[in-house]
Amino acid sequence: MKNVIRLFAVIFTTGFLFSACEGPAGPAGKDANESCTQCHNSAGVDSVSTQFELSKHSYGTVAFDESGNTGCSPCHTSEGFKNVVENNVSSTFAIVPPATTYTNLYAASPDKDYGTMRCSMCHFKLHTTYTHDDFMPLTSTAAVPMTFTGGITTIDLTQDNSKSNLCVKCHQPRPFTNSNTDKNVLDYAGLVSNPTAIFYSAAQANNLNVLKPGYRTHTHYGTVGAIVAGKGGVEFGTGYTNSQHTTVASCQDCHMAPMTGKAGGHTFSAQGNFNGCNVAGCHAADPISASTTSNHWLATRNEIKGYLDALSAKLTEGGVDILNRNSDATSNLWSGLTTKNYDGYLNMYDPINNPTGSVDNATMFQATSTSGFTVAQVTYNSTLPKLTLTNAQMGAIINFQLCLREFSLGIHNYAYTKALLTNSIAALP
Repeated sequence: MKNVIRLFAVIFTTGFLFSACEGPAGPAGKDANESCTQCHNSAGVDSVSTQFELSKHSYGTVAFDESGNTGCSPCHTSEGFKNVVENNVSSTFAIVPPATTYTNLYAASPDKDYGTMRCSMCHFKLHTTYTHDDFMPLTSTAAVPMTFTGGITTIDLTQDNSKSNLCVKCHQPRPFTNSNTDKNVLDYAGLVSNPTAIFYSAAQANNLNVLKPGYRTHTHYGTVGAIVAGKGGVEFGTGYTNSQHTTVASCQDCHMAPMTGKAGGHTFSAQGNFNGCNVAGCHAADPISASTTSNHWLATRNEIKGYLDALSAKLTEGGVDILNRNSDATSNLWSGLTTKNYDGYLNMYDPINNPTGSVDNATMFQATSTSGFTVAQVTYNSTLPKLTLTNAQMGAIINFQLCLREFSLGIHNYAYTKALLTNSIAALP
């Protein structure tokens, strides 16, 4: 009986203490569930999250593999992206003492280098007012200084309230950097002004080479922003113009159009979905489809595919491809875009990453660094053709990678894509 009395005393005292600490009641507000259901309903966020599951932003290598890498995280992690936007991190190259060579400043803080891509990456105000106002503004719609030029070139797609700039901030090429001099960003204008100069030769001392290539020497994968804007190529020759998409259409117009199958909405895919194309003011009068009779689609894509094939045929070393082929549609995202299934990498021997490579990899197999390889690997590499690249060849490789990896075969910006490829072909013997 005493224990029961003590228990009631404890309960009464505890209740008194909590009620004594409680402040005056605030003004009546919406029920929590009512506030949430403004957005979290079958026609709102619930539908969007289902669409996002189909997006490559949500699964696979792009979504999961880059946490912990401060240079990759500005595009591959949610918190890393918000960090570089919030701090207006520069895309320039600079010498940071005690270093004596340049480094790319565009990187996230190590303590923000995490988080898979999710809603708050683009909609940074989510769950602040718990209303529809939280969806806008987007995290960034500012003009984008391009990191591959060290911030010298800027993209600013102003149509549709500059929403495309949010996409371009990540979907842009990565920089090539000089290997043996100052480590600064590669000078594209120098490739154009002196096309016959030796860019790289396996036969000469490494300190004479501008950049030492390897199997993975490439523009990275997000080249589409540069192509859409009509900026970012090695511009041999003249005649560079842009298609109407550059100033009239936004990324969202086509890639977030009403859903068809697995494309549209927050899947960000436009593959097989022409809902954004065939609207009033665009292609409504002459609708686009995947049909062989459709204008502006198969004819354009086949033409650009032909130019890619013609350029690749000129990029050879001793009769062997400089560009790498890969017929595996799983590992080669660009399988089928060229007749020989090039993937944008170089056809250089790499015992781990490219064991079927057919061009000598003098960068990897230097006389002072062969101890990490087997005798068979060293011997095999020595039998392969030695690579020599002129400035024109290196520029053509960059342009090939840009035009292949933007994926649309000229649909994004037919005029600029055609000029890059045809002028690159003309620049090579």
